[in-house]
Amino acid sequence: MPATMDAVKLTCATCGQANRVPLARLAEGPKCGHCGDPLADGRVAELEAATHDKMTRGDGLPVLVDYWAPWCGPCRSMAPEFARAARTLAPQVRLMKLNTEDYPQISARAGIRGIPALILYRNGREVARLAGARPAAEIVAFARQHSQP
Repeated sequence: MPATMDAVKLTCATCGQANRVPLARLAEGPKCGHCGDPLADGRVAELEAATHDKMTRGDGLPVLVDYWAPWCGPCRSMAPEFARAARTLAPQVRLMKLNTEDYPQISARAGIRGIPALILYRNGREVARLAGARPAAEIVAFARQHSQP
């Protein structure tokens, strides 16, 4: 469900529970009604397959996913930059990571040809991609440019 006039649906990255959050309270640090973990606090969460699909297909806020692998040097060097970008973009854009080694079926379905790969999802659809390791400023600019309807 996309954002309504007064609320937005956010999937908890920890437990996968869908939460309805009033837009007016988004900057107040909403927490999951099921597990109590933060929903849009500017931290990068590691996704599992089911949570990835729920979040990228149904969340009301844009979601930027970093497709990466532990053996990838550029992926590891970009991780602190991605975390910095997440803090800057919160709570308007949520940044997540998916380990392509653990979930090769998702990376194949997404058409990932090289890593790191960033894909921005909005209203259940992919809206933009960015390939290669990037500094935080470029990640923020990319997300802001493509996250507006």
